[in-house]
Amino acid sequence: MAILVDDAVWPWRGRVWAHLVSDTSVDELHAFASRLGIPRRAFQGDHYDVTDELRECAIAEGARAVDSRTVVRALRAAGLRKRPTSAGGHHQP
Repeated sequence: MAILVDDAVWPWRGRVWAHLVSDTSVDELHAFASRLGIPRRAFQGDHYDVTDELRECAIAEGARAVDSRTVVRALRAAGLRKRPTSAGGHHQP
């Protein structure tokens, strides 16, 4: 059971963002996000988008820093992966 966070490389609104996921359950992810002060409404179906600063806080709280491919593999292995629904194939944070 682990919380994973990828590199903050996804640009949006002048910031760079990362993905925060669980390799086990969305309940574990929601609990971790709550400890970071992230509201439930920020949940993106299988992850939370976090700023580069919040990424560092997540790592300090025990999240494991991984690359984006590891995030996707972990979500698929856990059966938690959701497909993006936007026309462009990737949603914004």
